[in-house]
Amino acid sequence: MPRTSAPVASQRLLRLLSLLQARRDWPGPVLGERLQVSERTLRRDIDRLRELGYPISAVRGPDGGYRLDAGSHLPPLLFDDEQAVALAVALRTAVGTGAGIEEAAARALGTVRQVMPTRLRARIDSIQVTPVERGGADPQADPGVLLDIGAAIRAREELRFDYRSPAEQGREAAARPPRQVQPHHLVARGGRWYLVGWDPHRGDWRIHRADRVVPRTPNGPRFVPREVPGGDVAAFLAARFRGSSGEDWPCRGMVVLGRPASEVLPFAGDGTVEERDPGRCLVRLGSWSWAALAATLARFDAAIEVVDPPALREAFADLAARAAAAAAAPAAAPE
Repeated sequence: MPRTSAPVASQRLLRLLSLLQARRDWPGPVLGERLQVSERTLRRDIDRLRELGYPISAVRGPDGGYRLDAGSHLPPLLFDDEQAVALAVALRTAVGTGAGIEEAAARALGTVRQVMPTRLRARIDSIQVTPVERGGADPQADPGVLLDIGAAIRAREELRFDYRSPAEQGREAAARPPRQVQPHHLVARGGRWYLVGWDPHRGDWRIHRADRVVPRTPNGPRFVPREVPGGDVAAFLAARFRGSSGEDWPCRGMVVLGRPASEVLPFAGDGTVEERDPGRCLVRLGSWSWAALAATLARFDAAIEVVDPPALREAFADLAARAAAAAAAPAAAPE
């Protein structure tokens, strides 16, 4: 029987490692069938992976099998084509996560790229991603803080922390008791990280920006996790930012704007935009108050026809009166 060529054997090792990573336990016969190799060849491939540093243990039982365990050091990383592309995209868009890992992500991408074959390197280099930063001056969360919060969530331990205002960043805050919450979720939204937790002292859910959290040690007592209202943390967080406990904005209106839909759509957020005729579009938009909704629509600098409801029309009238008063008022003398 002719020997298996090196490229074929390497491809089989990569396939074997991918299968071991996909599930906890693999019966030996099933692995051999998936790889279309004999039991002897499978054992030899397992030994080769162990020599490379992958901690693979034998599973006892009627069928026997193998398990990929966590090791004490990082073995060589092997990726198939799809994994390599996914990794490159993820690392290049890390700048928009708000986790303060841009430099580390760039170094990781360089390391991975250096050890990849020319074929994969060319594919990765062809992916040009331009991440959009949401406010370059926005503070980013410390990766160590994110790890501390995540550890408290997994351990189900109350998190004790100081919460710094923007003015207190970078210096010691005034002495005050630490805050203490039962951490339930760590959520990335709009380029920032948020801690969603239950405050047992206030008897309510609280949302804290992770870039302002300074953990204290040790953590507090263990707790029994509870479910966020509605069971969906993303919907709960979005509702809190809208200023409403429901699933929609408390104030929603419909207008016709004197601008093409293509110019309005990029700035409509979660609203809807429909083309009416050349140069005009129908916009449905929501906000936390009628005054805020009127001001949001006015920023498009276009003619506005209110379709519904009357409360939005009244908000525009009030906004117009205040704007007229501001325009008629004499200029304030400089101090």
